[in-house]
Amino acid sequence: MAQLGEVVVSARKVEKYFGDLHVLQGVDLDVRRHETVMIIGRSGSGKTTFLRCLNFLEEPTVGSVRIADIEVDADPIHRRSRSHQEQIRQLRLRAGMVFQDFNLFPHMTVIENCIEAPTRVRKVPRNEAIERADGFLDKVHLLDKRNEYPARLSGGQKQRAAIARALTNEPQVLMFDEPTSALDQELIGDVLKVMEDLAHEGMTMIVVTHEMHFAHEAADRVVFMEEGLIVEDGPPEQVLNNPQDPRTKQFMRRFIETQQSAVQNLPGWAD
Repeated sequence: MAQLGEVVVSARKVEKYFGDLHVLQGVDLDVRRHETVMIIGRSGSGKTTFLRCLNFLEEPTVGSVRIADIEVDADPIHRRSRSHQEQIRQLRLRAGMVFQDFNLFPHMTVIENCIEAPTRVRKVPRNEAIERADGFLDKVHLLDKRNEYPARLSGGQKQRAAIARALTNEPQVLMFDEPTSALDQELIGDVLKVMEDLAHEGMTMIVVTHEMHFAHEAADRVVFMEEGLIVEDGPPEQVLNNPQDPRTKQFMRRFIETQQSAVQNLPGWAD
């Protein structure tokens, strides 16, 4: 693991309401440069909503988010003002996002997907953006697919292309929302290997996932969320193997039971 640096992501008292539903109830989180933080929790615990609030894909109802040198306060009243939108745009330039359903532009080739944001948003010269994108496509073992359209890629290849696209925009932090949940089991390993390599190389990452193997291999910290709050935060060996909070203990116990049941139901397991 790379040596951790200064705080690059800071969330303070982040709350989110959907109507009367209080999804996030005042979440605080700091992430340091070169740190990989994995967020786990039951469905409906608020982990994906919190991730989306970090780059204002969801507007927080209350609180503030800072990424690198840009801090944006939740401002539901003035959120459509030009100055507020520019703050959000600057914040997003510092945070790359990888979605569970890839979100590649279907009418663009892989290389065109990768260079779209750098050339249009950052005004990077096209040749420079292509050279940068080729380097990241090579890193995710997809350089030979640079001229293919997404429809001709497997799910794992699409997700690796999405990672390369996010990296080409040179973010300060890379966020993953359940990056393997839409993949067949045999394709998950390729994506996780790319993410593990990025973690070991010092990429700052926040990852929402249930892939516990990734946490053991690559995460510096694991955060467990329940009912819109962080209830446990610590190194993987603590949170996953020796949780302190009763809610984390129950979650991990059920997770292990589910995994054991899945293995026992595999064909030929009892042979």
